[in-house]
Amino acid sequence: MTSFWSLRRTLLAAGGAAGTVYAFSTYSRSKSNKKHRVHVVAADTPAPVPGPLPMRAANLQALQETAEFDVLVIGGGATGCGVALDAVTRGLKTALVERDDFSAGTSSRSTKLIHGGVRYLQKAIMGLDKEQYNLVKEALHERANLLEIAPHLSGPLPIMLPVYRWWQLPYFWAGIKAYDLVAGSQCVKSSYLLTKSRALELFPMLKKDRLVGAIVYYDGQHNDARMNLAIALSAARHGAAVANHMEVKSLTKSTDDNGKEVISGAIMKDTLTGEEITVKAKCVINATGPFTDGVRQMDNAQIPNICQPSAGVHIILPDYYSPESMGLLDPSTSDGRVIFFLPWAGLTIAGTTDSPCDVTHNPTPTEKEIQFILNEIKNYLSPDVSVRRGDVLAAWSGIRPLVSDPNSKNTQSISRNHVIEVSPTNLVTIAGGKWTTYRSMASDTVDKAIDVCSLEPRHKECQTDGLMLEGGDAYTPTMFIRLVQDFGLENEVAQHLAHTYGDKAFEVAKLAQMTGKRWPVVGKRLVEDFPYLEAEVKYAAKEYACTAIDVIARRTRLAFQNVQAAETALPTIVKLLGQELGWSKQRCKEEEEAAKEFLYMEMGGKAHLDVRAQTTPDTNLPVADIERYTKRFNKVAGAKGFITHVDLGTIIQNLGIDVSDDQLHDMLEEVDTNRNGQVELDEFLQLMSSVRAGVMSTSRLDRIMKLAEIVEDPENPMKKSEDIKEGRVWY
Repeated sequence: MTSFWSLRRTLLAAGGAAGTVYAFSTYSRSKSNKKHRVHVVAADTPAPVPGPLPMRAANLQALQETAEFDVLVIGGGATGCGVALDAVTRGLKTALVERDDFSAGTSSRSTKLIHGGVRYLQKAIMGLDKEQYNLVKEALHERANLLEIAPHLSGPLPIMLPVYRWWQLPYFWAGIKAYDLVAGSQCVKSSYLLTKSRALELFPMLKKDRLVGAIVYYDGQHNDARMNLAIALSAARHGAAVANHMEVKSLTKSTDDNGKEVISGAIMKDTLTGEEITVKAKCVINATGPFTDGVRQMDNAQIPNICQPSAGVHIILPDYYSPESMGLLDPSTSDGRVIFFLPWAGLTIAGTTDSPCDVTHNPTPTEKEIQFILNEIKNYLSPDVSVRRGDVLAAWSGIRPLVSDPNSKNTQSISRNHVIEVSPTNLVTIAGGKWTTYRSMASDTVDKAIDVCSLEPRHKECQTDGLMLEGGDAYTPTMFIRLVQDFGLENEVAQHLAHTYGDKAFEVAKLAQMTGKRWPVVGKRLVEDFPYLEAEVKYAAKEYACTAIDVIARRTRLAFQNVQAAETALPTIVKLLGQELGWSKQRCKEEEEAAKEFLYMEMGGKAHLDVRAQTTPDTNLPVADIERYTKRFNKVAGAKGFITHVDLGTIIQNLGIDVSDDQLHDMLEEVDTNRNGQVELDEFLQLMSSVRAGVMSTSRLDRIMKLAEIVEDPENPMKKSEDIKEGRVWY
């Protein structure tokens, strides 16, 4: 009887949800049909500048020599760059400055989704909250627009919602169908139900016990940092003076014609050279995300904060944790949060957490948050999949700039709605919101700036709905084939270039060096297991990359994909970027050290080393064997605590054995289960446990380490063996 009433309540809720959404959507359509079109052709905007982008030096010169800008935007995240693009395409003289790099903060540290927000729709329905409904409606329009204007950087992604109780099927189905209904003609693809067997076929890693079925819905996915950069580069092409690594130190004020004190510009410092300049503007817009209150308090030191920052941690796992083209949503974690588990850039991204934090320029993921995500993943994956801490290839924390609600008890209940504030001195601040809605937030902000500061744009209406972003105009899904055929690039590399640079990929390919091989003809990789080319470092300088961190984190995504791979590529990146930017040897050394610190503190390196130092490997080996194998491992690994192919090469060279580089990498990879380019103690002990248990017959890595141990021991009788001399022991 209890189950009957539970089912009855569920069906009533489902019916109510559908009815509520229908009523909301009907009302919304009656108010405005114009606002939510799938394809919106931008109005008459100034043509983007063809050919090379203006150099950073030219933009700095424009900042110094322009008598007065109409708009000065502070902040180079998605919202700030969106404001700059909106303003310049309306015909306003526009400047943008960013303290670090474009997308250096929250905008590069997202879940990589372009979405309307399923959980916001749930709040709208359950609470009959029209504000939340409008937020979802707006985000779904912006999702469609982003998929249209940057097709090389974005695409649809199916996301599975596994169901483990029969009564949840109609409840979740109604909610997901409501999501489709709200999207209307802008629905990416229609959601659908799956049987248990079909769900396991599409997501074989899924836990099958008690699984009754699944629901699949569609959202968008993108390369967030590259998308942010595309917006900034598009603004530059349309005539905005954009400059990264320019820190605003203070705001300037003057008296207007009515005797009112108003903001009239900013004093800023080039963090690369230390030079200070003053930039004048009729309107200053604060779009600094988590640092919103810092800029507001440059205007008025006594003003209270309006932002309540929240940290969201994500981790990267190997590709075998998820199917290539199917994500997973955990709608109710152990503490009520939502976890996404998605394929991204050939790997698997999992997150996010949501906890109050302090504002910092260098957010660090904590071990507690990483373990929370790993534990939640275990609840949904098959027992055959061993979820291991060592599989975490990278981890990061991003600070969400939530608009605080005095009635809220925790940050989860805070809406992502944006707020536009105008100070008595006309400082325009845009705060809150979400990645997906950056463009509509920018539009509202420029509308307010025009009104408050009496600006006179050539186009009063927003021009960016449907405006193609850098690289998207001539992009086609088959463009990579031309790159393969015309340049002799590998298929994987060609697809990467097309999806990263769009129609600018040919410019990158022209910079690629000959490999000296029969195939591929051109395209020297930065690191073996990733499709990034050395040519991309040279091109990064044209995209305003000024530091090694700019390259590993935002021009490429190596730092977010694999910390070890990023560190391996660093010397080459520093050398190439240094040649482009004219660095001294000392500057090259400083850049490499700064990048390693970034990987250690902000990309999960520190958390990984801390937990490794505290963890006892889980093996079935006797204590005596653990001690013996640990001693063998430490002889090769040394103080750094792990073994690389360079270490193996040194041992083999000392033994006088001829082994190719490919064989060295193969030896390492058969033990390197988390594919981070190194063998750690827990991996080596697990290997030896498997060998002893008969799960593995042998290991070349163990053989070569054992051989080195024998050779170094003068008392070992095997040292004189002909097998040792010929290297046959390890083969």
